[in-house]
Amino acid sequence: MARSESTIENNSQTRLGISFSEHVADQQHRLSPAARGDLSSLLRHIMLAAKIISRETRKAALVDILGLTGKINVQGEEVQKLDDYADDVMIRNLRYTGHLCAMSSEEHEDIIRIPERYAVGNYTLTFDPLDGSSNIDANVGVGTIFSIHRRISSGPTGTHQDILQRGKNQVCAGYIIYGPSTILVYTTGHGVHGFTLDPSVGEFLLSHPDIKTPEEGNIYSVNEGNYYNWDETARQVIEAFKSGKNYRGKAYTSRYVGSLVSDFHRNLLYGGIFLYPADNKNTSGKLRLLPEANPLGFVVENAGGLASTGTQRILDIEPKRLHHRVPLIIGSRKDVEFVESIFAAAKEKDAS
Repeated sequence: MARSESTIENNSQTRLGISFSEHVADQQHRLSPAARGDLSSLLRHIMLAAKIISRETRKAALVDILGLTGKINVQGEEVQKLDDYADDVMIRNLRYTGHLCAMSSEEHEDIIRIPERYAVGNYTLTFDPLDGSSNIDANVGVGTIFSIHRRISSGPTGTHQDILQRGKNQVCAGYIIYGPSTILVYTTGHGVHGFTLDPSVGEFLLSHPDIKTPEEGNIYSVNEGNYYNWDETARQVIEAFKSGKNYRGKAYTSRYVGSLVSDFHRNLLYGGIFLYPADNKNTSGKLRLLPEANPLGFVVENAGGLASTGTQRILDIEPKRLHHRVPLIIGSRKDVEFVESIFAAAKEKDAS
């Protein structure tokens, strides 16, 4: 007996090994059947850029793109050669698509405008081209993080207004991690799905359907080298996880790679919490709201977790500038809520 079309479509949402392109098309058909396919096409271009970056990271030492360029970026950080390369790949593969009105990259001080010779579209793209790149010489996993918003301005091209939107307004976000295997994880607000690049066929294939992060974990990820730069509340949080004096009554295991996308991906799958509190060197936080905290916050919330500064939901923050920095506490829901409770108690104590 022949199966119905609807049965085939429903099965394709959970069948391992379907391609990213097929999955995106199925999602569009089910959730927005009247859509023109612009977002789906944009995602396929991001996928292509990811394949190119993945290829180059795997042979970086052989083609002399490891190490520093000698330049300093807008963040005051030394630029890795692979940073430059990944940034260029993202821009070149996405500026001509006709789906974007503007882009923003962690490596650029201002927004990236679409050249006049290309059509302007209805979306913006903000990205960190190669998160964790300072570890690339040691063969540590690195990744690309991306965030997509719908355009809100009405002029001939995109503006800062289009980029400076709250995270809760994202229409899509995700990341690509270049590790032992290359994995793409994304969400459009309707579940979180992971795809692994099969180099033998050159396709991202569904490997992690409908990811749900555990509501509590047993891993905490933080740079404890900053311990003496934190305030008393942040130290109290870490001591609670280390000692077992937390809501679970159990000591957590410390796991810290130093590559945000790697630490986040592990905790997303296994449960746990990543913390980068403000400190006396970075009083407003160190991580960037637009290319890092917002997209990962959108992913984790759609997988059942939370993203917070300790006192405020990440996705509710109104960006004040392109390189707005924030503290980031992200991961399993109960773990993040526990940290928020400590910050709330400290605030109440200070007020009394």
